[in-house]
Amino acid sequence: MKDLKHLYYLENLLTEANNDLVRQAQDAGRIAVGNVCSLIPEVLMDLPGCFSVRLRAPRTGSIEIGTYYMTSLLCEFCRALVERAVEGGYEFLDCIMAPDACAAMNRAVENMELLRTCNKEKFFITYSDVPMKSDETALKHYVKQMRIRVLEPLRDVYGIDVSDEALRKTVERHNRMCRLIRRIGEFRKEENPRITGYEFHVLCLATYVCPKESLIPILEETLEEIKTREPEAKNPFRARVVLAGSEIDDLDFIKLIEENGAMVVADRHCFGSFPGRDEIPLNEKEDMLTQICRHYITVGQCPRYMNTEKINERKDYVDRLAREYGADGIIYEQMKFCDYWGYERMAASYIMHHDYGYPVLSLDRPYVVGTSGQLRTRVQAFVESLEIKKIQRR
Repeated sequence: MKDLKHLYYLENLLTEANNDLVRQAQDAGRIAVGNVCSLIPEVLMDLPGCFSVRLRAPRTGSIEIGTYYMTSLLCEFCRALVERAVEGGYEFLDCIMAPDACAAMNRAVENMELLRTCNKEKFFITYSDVPMKSDETALKHYVKQMRIRVLEPLRDVYGIDVSDEALRKTVERHNRMCRLIRRIGEFRKEENPRITGYEFHVLCLATYVCPKESLIPILEETLEEIKTREPEAKNPFRARVVLAGSEIDDLDFIKLIEENGAMVVADRHCFGSFPGRDEIPLNEKEDMLTQICRHYITVGQCPRYMNTEKINERKDYVDRLAREYGADGIIYEQMKFCDYWGYERMAASYIMHHDYGYPVLSLDRPYVVGTSGQLRTRVQAFVESLEIKKIQRR
């Protein structure tokens, strides 16, 4: 297929946390808000005058410094963030909004604060207590936390407009971006898709780490480009998979899977489009903050939600994606030493195979995949097993 016009540009953007679009927004006087987890709603950090940047550590090599402060038994993603912070990679940020999500991430952000990795005069870090259930009591607590830990600090320190009107306009722009990403992702349903999982991942990942209004024109142009794009004469993929799990901001991981014949047709992970790029429904009955928080705890698929309904919902959600996108199998992955996804991967891998009937590949992986021979071998074997099952069904 002909290369997408903006793919190379976006790939280059993703090699830096402080990328060109981030610098342009800050040069225009906007506040860069660091975000470490989807449990803090993006739209609250994308209000007029500021923009969210999901923290990642592209081109990570050694994580010895991060390991020194956090030990070798904690999540590699969190250690990589500390490493990058100590290196000065997040000095461009004006603040960081952190949820009380997991012990490893809490410790990572605390180290950034204690080591004074950002010296801007007004720089601050806030921590929010976020719910582990999705009922009405949890919603009320969530709303209160987002008001006092996110909106009020932005208003008091940087003068950000946090009114209902400002929130509604921000949600409308967010929804526009989500519609574009979803429409682009729909092309992965095709029998011979005109966009690969890798290309889609580049587009989707950029929406987490760049100002939204800068990306919308690129996404609009890319959507029109894909509509008339000619797919390969012969489908280059031997199988279709749903990829589910923890943080995947390493482009090489998706590339490794697809180079070995399995197209990633649906992305249920922390930097993916499901459910991260669901539109936020609006009504006239509730205040905007309540509507936003209700959406996030309703659609959220994080294994941190531990009520029975959510636990069952996560399996049904992946099953629905697999059926809708015509997947032959499911890959569950987790970052090494991730507590929540460690339990989820173990249970879901068994349940999705024995109760739902899917072939499942279960992986724990390092933060930086690179050219991992072990992962490559396991993906190759999984793809071959899916091919054998197809032959047996004929």
